[in-house]
Amino acid sequence: MTGLGMVFRPQLPPERLREVARIADDTGLEELWLWEDCFLEGGVSTAAAALAWTERVRVGIGLLPVPLRNVAVTAMEAASLERMFPGRAILTVGHGVQDWMGQVGARAASPLTLLGEHLDALRALLRGERVSVSGRYVRLDDVGLDWPPVRPLDVLAGATGPRTLSLSGAKADGTLLTASTSPDGVRQARRIIDEARREAGRGEPHRIVVYLLAATGPDASARLHTELVAEGLESVPDLGVAGDAGAVAKAVQRMAEAGADTVVLQPTADEPDPEGFVRFVAEQVRPLVS
Repeated sequence: MTGLGMVFRPQLPPERLREVARIADDTGLEELWLWEDCFLEGGVSTAAAALAWTERVRVGIGLLPVPLRNVAVTAMEAASLERMFPGRAILTVGHGVQDWMGQVGARAASPLTLLGEHLDALRALLRGERVSVSGRYVRLDDVGLDWPPVRPLDVLAGATGPRTLSLSGAKADGTLLTASTSPDGVRQARRIIDEARREAGRGEPHRIVVYLLAATGPDASARLHTELVAEGLESVPDLGVAGDAGAVAKAVQRMAEAGADTVVLQPTADEPDPEGFVRFVAEQVRPLVS
């Protein structure tokens, strides 16, 4: 069955998260996703709070920018979340927005090299290995976690371009695609990822998660159009969906047929009722998605 989730966007103040998370948990929504966008809200802190306030919903961080983080710290935080809330935290790492990385003095000359080194070291640490590596960006000297995860913890990579998609297929356990990805884009990503997995000799499942911009209510079409214009995406076909639960469910199904395992509905930045949007996704859209 196609997984379904929604995003709590960091344009909302952090104190709004508690009620949204509780409604997601109470209504049976599978996944709640959070962002670590500069300079809004921290991904690990908000994920820990959401997990503590809830009992069953899975909480995804999409994504942690690797230029901001020493890989050992990322591993420590991920392992702590997994041990405290087994099977409920979903970790994604990625390049981050390069302009933002430049603002904080963390912009890498080769983001692809950095992400690849980070993924290799992070996944090894989370497997409980002791790691020594001297890469271009990642340097560890006999580092191991005292409290590694008891069970395997998948690490997803955020990716858009073909080189990063190939890297994700070869080195990550799954891929997160942004809301600028159409169903055709999902198909292309799946092909690139699967080819990279074959070349790397990886046969285990590789989950593809995609954000889908969605709006409902009487002004849904206008809000969706405004967001697409603001992102410079208004000319891209098949992006986003505006309408009732039936229309949204059909858009989710198109993403699933294109190769997405999980579709995460992303409300517009000006969504007037985030709590109502959670209920809409869980109670109206979910029953219509096969």
